[in-house]
Amino acid sequence: MKIAVLTGGGDCSGLNAAIRAVVRRAVSLRDDVYGIRHGWKGLLENDVIRLTVDGTSNILPLGGTILGSSRVNPFKVKNGLKRCLKNFKQRRFDALVFIGGEGTLNVAAALSKAGIPVFGIPKTIDNDAQGTDYTIGFDTAVQIATNAIDRLHTTAESHQRVMIIEVMGRHAGWIAAYAGIAGGADAVLIPEKVFPMKTLCSIIGKRARRGCNFSIVVVAEDAQIKLENGQILRTPLSRDEYGDVKLGGIGELLASEIRKRMDSEVRVTVLGHIQRGGTPTAFDRVLATRLGAHAVESLHRREFGRMAVIRGDKITSLPIKKMAGRVKKVDPAFYETVRLFLE
Repeated sequence: MKIAVLTGGGDCSGLNAAIRAVVRRAVSLRDDVYGIRHGWKGLLENDVIRLTVDGTSNILPLGGTILGSSRVNPFKVKNGLKRCLKNFKQRRFDALVFIGGEGTLNVAAALSKAGIPVFGIPKTIDNDAQGTDYTIGFDTAVQIATNAIDRLHTTAESHQRVMIIEVMGRHAGWIAAYAGIAGGADAVLIPEKVFPMKTLCSIIGKRARRGCNFSIVVVAEDAQIKLENGQILRTPLSRDEYGDVKLGGIGELLASEIRKRMDSEVRVTVLGHIQRGGTPTAFDRVLATRLGAHAVESLHRREFGRMAVIRGDKITSLPIKKMAGRVKKVDPAFYETVRLFLE
């Protein structure tokens, strides 16, 4: 079998571990593997390289992706679908393994409908892919955010400050929720739950009255805060050059509102792309390896048009048409558990 593999969308830690797993399992089954460079852009431009066991032997602990990535959407390019189909057939590929999140999945679903045999591996630091417990990159992002909270704790306590840590989370607050628990935050604000400004000020005030003159607030980039007049405070939405929603800045907006209401020294730290980079955790390496191997094995069973998922400790797969266009939100019951350990 002649297998192509690509990584699309935003980078994250664990992508190289998945590429390595695809190559090793495929070669063990006497397959040939080719890497499509820079995501869907590479398929549009026929930019392909040969992947071997030797060439991918040392990439397990590396962050990012050796294949490169992009947010190019073939359906926003003139004759994009036709060009992808033409290049795929010209290369005589038997199947395509795509490693990506929401945007990559939506393109793959359309290509699958057009007749390309595809199989997916879910990656996104937001952990918002429907149908899987975890995605590649999430655990590393949470660890990075937790480490940041630990470090900010000491300076917050030393200077008696309110520290706001803004983390990624475009549609779902999984990073904020997990890192908030792990880092011992005093308040966690996520997109799924509108958080009253009055409640946040009450938390900070109660802590001060108990002698805790500092607070740690973790806020996801698309969190919504309800002001006393009923107005909803959130990051103004804009779009990047690819048409994707661009977020960031809620931390500073929140800090400004706290300063208006309280005599507190407030500082903001935006983690941004730091959450995407660096060495993957052991969990992400193992998850990526298992998902990559499963993808190749599934192709040999001719299970096309599906995506590998983990449920509990079992690796299985779901039809991509059931996952495309859907976002896994933080469960309300889980968020209530998060709040039990706050303040």
